[in-house]
Amino acid sequence: MTPELTALALAALLQVVQFMLMAVPANRQLGPDKTMGPRDEPLALKGFAGRMQRAMNNHFEGLILFTIAVVVVTLGGQASGYTAACAWVYLGARVLYIPAYAFGWAPWRSVIWAAGFFATVAMLASALV
Repeated sequence: MTPELTALALAALLQVVQFMLMAVPANRQLGPDKTMGPRDEPLALKGFAGRMQRAMNNHFEGLILFTIAVVVVTLGGQASGYTAACAWVYLGARVLYIPAYAFGWAPWRSVIWAAGFFATVAMLASALV
């Protein structure tokens, strides 16, 4: 397995961890009647649970683009040390993003997000060169 695919698999497992970091406090905050109900109304999470929900949703959005980058690099035969480094930067940024969002590390949360985003863009661009 390429380093890029390994980073993608770990990023997917990180998404599972983020789901748990959100689900446990969300269930405590809202109670089982709301969380197991039909959810006709959006669940309005506050505090730590809300921050974990937003961080998880942000990772879903980033994971889509990162997955595309890994697929393009891997299937296009463009994997290299550079793309592997980009993949690890993305994963490291996503790991750091969780406490950055949870504890409100401003402006570092945005800097960390940008590192992961631009690492993904760099992977895509390198596949075209």
